[in-house]
Amino acid sequence: MERYWFGDLDEGRWDLAGSDPETLTRRIRTLGPELLIPDWRQAEECGAVPDREAYLASLRAACIALARERVAEEFSEKDVELLQMVRTLDEVDHIINLLLERAVDWQAVIDPGFTRKYRRGGKALAGRIMRSRSRPLRQVGREIQSLGEMRRRLARDVSREADVVLPNMSALVGGLVAARLMAAAGGLSSLSRMPAATVQVLGARSALFSHIRGTAPSPKHGVIFQHRRVHNAPKNRRGRVARVLAAKLVIAARIDYYRGEVDEAFLEKAQARIDAAGESA
Repeated sequence: MERYWFGDLDEGRWDLAGSDPETLTRRIRTLGPELLIPDWRQAEECGAVPDREAYLASLRAACIALARERVAEEFSEKDVELLQMVRTLDEVDHIINLLLERAVDWQAVIDPGFTRKYRRGGKALAGRIMRSRSRPLRQVGREIQSLGEMRRRLARDVSREADVVLPNMSALVGGLVAARLMAAAGGLSSLSRMPAATVQVLGARSALFSHIRGTAPSPKHGVIFQHRRVHNAPKNRRGRVARVLAAKLVIAARIDYYRGEVDEAFLEKAQARIDAAGESA
């Protein structure tokens, strides 16, 4: 039997699928690689379409319907909202840093004594800007402060959502780091298919390209450096801890993607293995 998107040919007899785009879409999805690539004249000869223009119009309608279904499926995945939340959090961080840098330069113009040695950052810096004699600058400072509060609330929401979407990864490295790893991978599905070596350096793109150009050593960690197990480890063991942690995170990501529930037995063994990596010589 020869199977085409518009019908089947069996022993010289055609069984046409009709002209409804949704029906044709279901047929294309169901048959998948079994579909043969036809010549439009075959569709005309069997009576599926009157001419080439109608053939292209029918195929176009079916393809558009198929694309809409697949987009809807992608947007219905459980990690889609978390992915947008993490990306928004990163953008807010970027905006706050840009505004704070501009406010510091502004204050330095108003107060020549406000040089780089006074730029300590954090609440001390924000407080100095809020006490500026410039009313517009004080307004900018209030906006930066407001963005900072919003950023803290969003970070808490990201962590809570990650505990639901990424329960095993969150148990290993915390909700915020788990969510950032997932976002760096482009989604939970992509992350679950990655090798541990790739997960280990996720987020270290600049360092990786510098290494490829031959101007820097290979990076030992990326986003996972934010977790205390890595950044608190002795420098000579940090790479080993990062490798072990990345290996366990890959398994956790696969459990989260395919099962979506906490695996206590896995977590207990993984925590012990990670602790051992940090303690070994």
